[in-house]
Amino acid sequence: MVVEDSDEDFDTLLQALGKTGMHVKVFRAHSGEDCLAQLRGIDTKLGVYPSFILLDLNIPGADGREILLEIKTDPMLKLIPVVIFTTSTNPRDLKSCYELGANAYHIKPIQYPDHLNLLENIFRYWLGCVGKTKNGLLPH
Repeated sequence: MVVEDSDEDFDTLLQALGKTGMHVKVFRAHSGEDCLAQLRGIDTKLGVYPSFILLDLNIPGADGREILLEIKTDPMLKLIPVVIFTTSTNPRDLKSCYELGANAYHIKPIQYPDHLNLLENIFRYWLGCVGKTKNGLLPH
């Protein structure tokens, strides 16, 4: 699942995923509220959740910090890895995100090739090394 309000950044994300050769379902939320609604709307009988959540901190409505807290305090969602992907270089954001349970924190590069490369590495790690999923969904 990707929580990203910028269409340009989302397009870059899809390009990076395409470069990995992985074929996974990508669920997009444009806001924090949309993210929580999608996560809480998952059919728990199926028992499948996103392999990980790529979360931008600066999104409309409830910001990424609030969404991270909601996810990590919800018994049904807290095991989903959350990777922060943000423009914030503020050390306080980094510290608070890790304190709230973020699994990783990455700063969005300004240059397009660097941005694409970092996203590709994130996908290879979280979907290829850690998650080992065929479709981007994690049994829960």
